[in-house]
Amino acid sequence: MKMLVLGAGLQGSACAFDLLQDREVTQVTLADIHPDRMARFLSSPNDPRLRPVALDVTDHTAVSNLMTGHVAVMSALPYYFNGHMATLAVASGCHFADLGGNTKIVMEQKQLDSEAQAKGLSIMPDCGLAPGMVNILAAEGIRRLDKTDRVRILVGGLPQHPEPPLNYQIVYSIEGALDYYTTPSWILRDGKRITIDALSELEYVEFPTPVGRLEAFHTGGGISTMPFTWEGQIREMEYKTLRYPGHVAIMKPIRDLGLLDLEPTMVKGHAVVPRDVFIACVGPKLTKPEGRDLVALRVIVSGQKHGKPAGTTFDLIDYFDEAHHVSAMMRTTGYSLSVTGFVQARRQVIRFGVTTPDEGMPFDRYVDGLKQRGIVIREASN
Repeated sequence: MKMLVLGAGLQGSACAFDLLQDREVTQVTLADIHPDRMARFLSSPNDPRLRPVALDVTDHTAVSNLMTGHVAVMSALPYYFNGHMATLAVASGCHFADLGGNTKIVMEQKQLDSEAQAKGLSIMPDCGLAPGMVNILAAEGIRRLDKTDRVRILVGGLPQHPEPPLNYQIVYSIEGALDYYTTPSWILRDGKRITIDALSELEYVEFPTPVGRLEAFHTGGGISTMPFTWEGQIREMEYKTLRYPGHVAIMKPIRDLGLLDLEPTMVKGHAVVPRDVFIACVGPKLTKPEGRDLVALRVIVSGQKHGKPAGTTFDLIDYFDEAHHVSAMMRTTGYSLSVTGFVQARRQVIRFGVTTPDEGMPFDRYVDGLKQRGIVIREASN
C-alpha cells in the first residue's frame, strides 16, 4: 500500500509518521516544496519506506505524476490548495482526504461527487480535529436519537503550562488560526442557518483537573458543512474554540483595530499587509519548540429518544507524546488524517464520492483507530 502525504509541516509529518507504523504500508511519499522541514521524529530512526520528495503543488502536472501509483493522498497543505488537489486526485485515480477548514472550498469539492463515485473513489475534505473528529462524533450522537434539538462542539489546542499575555502557543499554522478568528462561523439557530461573528458569545466551560476552567467562543471553519446538512432538522448547532480565560479580551481588540486585516495599508511609502506584520512579530514569541500541549474536546448532542429527553456527551483530553515528541494537536489532527486515509484505502467508507467525515466515516472504525493510537474518546449519557 503506497500512500502520499502532501505537506511536510507539523500535521503532514504526524500523518506520515503514523502511516509508517502500519506494516501494510510499503511506501509513504512525503511531498513538500521544502521536504527537509519534516519533523525530527520522522528522520530518526530512518525508515526506508519513507520517501521525501520536493514538490511545488502549483505545478499540477508534477502533482498528477506524483499521485499516480498511490492508493490514497492525504493533504496537510494550507486549505486554499485543496480544491485543486482533490480534482487532481480524482483524475489520477486516488482516494483523497484533507484537513480542510474552509466551507466554500468544501462546497467546490462536492462538485466532484459524480466523477469520484463513478471511479469508486472516496474524496473526504475536513478530516482533521475540527473540522473532522468533532463532526464524526456529532453525527454519531445525532444517529442515536430519534430527534436532535441541540449540538454543541467545543475544541481547543492549549499549552500545558500557559504563559501570559495570550496563554497560548502555536500548535498548528498561525495563519489558519487567524483565519478562524476573522471568518464568520456558520451555525443553526431556531433551525435556520446563519453566520455569527468570530470571537463572539463568550462563555466559560469546566474541564477536569488539571485543565480546569476555559473560555469558549465562536470561530469559523470548525463545523464544516453540518449546518447546511441539518438546516430545518436541528434547532441549534454551533462550534466554539476553547482557550484559557482572558484570550478573547486581547485578541478581539487586536482584530477590531485592523491588525489582522489582509488588505495592504501604506506605511512610510510601502504597502504592508497588517496580518503579515502581526505574524512576523507574534509568531516567534508563540513558537515554543519545547512546549508541551494538550487538546480539550467536548461534543454535546441532546434531544429525544422514545419520547424522553436523551443525548450523548463525548469528551477527550489528549496530551503531548513524550516518547515520540509528537504534540497533542499533531496526534489529534495528523493521526485523524492518517486514520481517514487507511479507511479509504481499505474501502471501508460509508459511501464513495465526495463526503465530509460526518457523512462518509464509519464511527466505530474511526474511534477504534484513534484508540489504537492512545487517543481515547469517552462517552456519557446526558
